[in-house]
Amino acid sequence: MSPGLEAFIEYITVVKALSPRTIEAYRGDLSEIETAAGGALVTLDSNAVFGVLGNIANKRTLNRKLSAFNSFLDFCHRHRFTSSSSKFSLSKIPKNLPKYLTYETIQSGLKHIDRGEWIGMRDYALILFLYATGVRISECLGVEEGDIEGEWLRVRHGKGEKERYVPIAHEALQALHSYQEASPYFKSTMWLNYRGEPLSRISAFKIVQKYLGVSPHALRHSYATALILGGADLRVVQELLGHASLITTQIYTHVQKHNLQETVLGCHPMAKTLAPFDENKSLLNLAHEVL
Repeated sequence: MSPGLEAFIEYITVVKALSPRTIEAYRGDLSEIETAAGGALVTLDSNAVFGVLGNIANKRTLNRKLSAFNSFLDFCHRHRFTSSSSKFSLSKIPKNLPKYLTYETIQSGLKHIDRGEWIGMRDYALILFLYATGVRISECLGVEEGDIEGEWLRVRHGKGEKERYVPIAHEALQALHSYQEASPYFKSTMWLNYRGEPLSRISAFKIVQKYLGVSPHALRHSYATALILGGADLRVVQELLGHASLITTQIYTHVQKHNLQETVLGCHPMAKTLAPFDENKSLLNLAHEVL
């Protein structure tokens, strides 16, 4: 890596305190650009960058790499490595609305778990814990016994190492305590595999996929959606999810609009005159408001 790239990686590691996974993603994308272009990132012009990235067909992949490069450019400008503050525009991509499950669907999936053994009790508790707290899977797997304080979870491994507290539903706490009592291992790490080692992200993904057919992140979306439908304030949901910006949380308001429209369609005599709610159009309008 060039000295400029090394300085940037050190900055996001020490100052920004980004997660190891995010840091490696930045390192991989930026090193790839630097190697392919045959020069230090700080010296590359737009033609050199697009010469490397211009053939990437997947727009999401392209945007990820351009976003990483923009972050590097911003770092260089603020630290006066360069005088230019220009950035690359990202490709427009239709936004996918978050996939979520209803509480009834989750309960239906949980019925298929055999809780006769401690492994099944773990799977049951893990799914309920994810849905009851809305934490990211990385935050969940980082939980230790001391992080459960009564009916509260202290999230210590959030993005940017920001700490927050999240209440835990009684049903999830009961499942968690039952799992802990049945586990043959006594370790501070909460979630363990059958060998008593920390549960991996891949294993957690397989558990949720097996019983619900979705990724663990879909339970985070389900948590937020349930709160919005229940009338929770958007800023409260932002705090619970650990979002740095309210803009990130606003995507969940589409559920609220659906719920309102369904109520009117089912109850109001003039409902037939209403146009169907267009989720994509709503998100585009939101994007315009933000910009």
